[in-house]
Amino acid sequence: MSDAPEAFAGIDIGGTTTQAVLCTPDLAVLDRAQLPTPAAEGGTAMVGAALTVVRRLLERTPVRLLGAGVGAAGVVDARAGRILVASDSFRDWAGYEVTAAVQEALGVPASLDNDVNAFLRGEVARGAVVGETHVLGMTLGTGVGGALWLDGELYDGPWGAAGEIGHVPGFGGLPCTCGGRGHLETLASGRALAARYAERTGRTATARELAVAAGRGDADAVAVYEAAGAAVARAILLVAGLLDVTTCVVGGGVSRSWAPLEPALLAVLAAEPPVSGRPVRVLPARLGEDAVAVGAAARIRARLLAQAPETVT
Repeated sequence: MSDAPEAFAGIDIGGTTTQAVLCTPDLAVLDRAQLPTPAAEGGTAMVGAALTVVRRLLERTPVRLLGAGVGAAGVVDARAGRILVASDSFRDWAGYEVTAAVQEALGVPASLDNDVNAFLRGEVARGAVVGETHVLGMTLGTGVGGALWLDGELYDGPWGAAGEIGHVPGFGGLPCTCGGRGHLETLASGRALAARYAERTGRTATARELAVAAGRGDADAVAVYEAAGAAVARAILLVAGLLDVTTCVVGGGVSRSWAPLEPALLAVLAAEPPVSGRPVRVLPARLGEDAVAVGAAARIRARLLAQAPETVT
């Protein structure tokens, strides 16, 4: 298949769904597919599902595969290519050697990234913050994740956990799913929005249902979204003060309910601007469900370009 177009595969292994894309060398998406993630069946089953999705794409979109990148939930050792820590919803995932398994199965170079790092790579490569050199990436979903793009590169820190703004204390005293207290995630995740609403009303609702209710004037729904928006703004200001980063791209399911989040968020940003005096920009993510997979493809593409630029045309 030497005359076939070149492509990279990007894989997003999430708690519910595993998605894969095929990308051109400039990271435009050629095709995409997904399957449910067999999280309860263990790491081998999860990677097996990811490989099934990629092979399905390769069957219907003939390309010459140059490499495959994976974005995965949990704390990862990107350099070693394995999962370090995973939530209890994933069986036998911590310690799994993802890069080696994908590389052996597909016969091409592979890489592993944390899913939020991959999200930010994707948005920098093809999304809302193309060309930016300093960005905070934040995902508001079941949990709250964060990642940092500094001086034109992903900064993951010496232990792979840089940018994890969802688990910084200082946001009250509520217990967090990670075992800590007062983390941003206790106010701004989809799970937290539902819990805070239930505490106020005794009623259950999803974050999306709460956004609709807030739009209809439900005072309790408005209040939990106001608390979330204000907390997200304070987190952004922390990063702006510490790192002088004043651009933030926000994705994840909760971010799609932007209307009830935005007023409190903008009010806090206006009331306490960074000491630099630079305005803070908060941009909604542009790539949607493709972001993590495109970012994973971007990582392996960057690695291969650094090693041998002539192999990626």
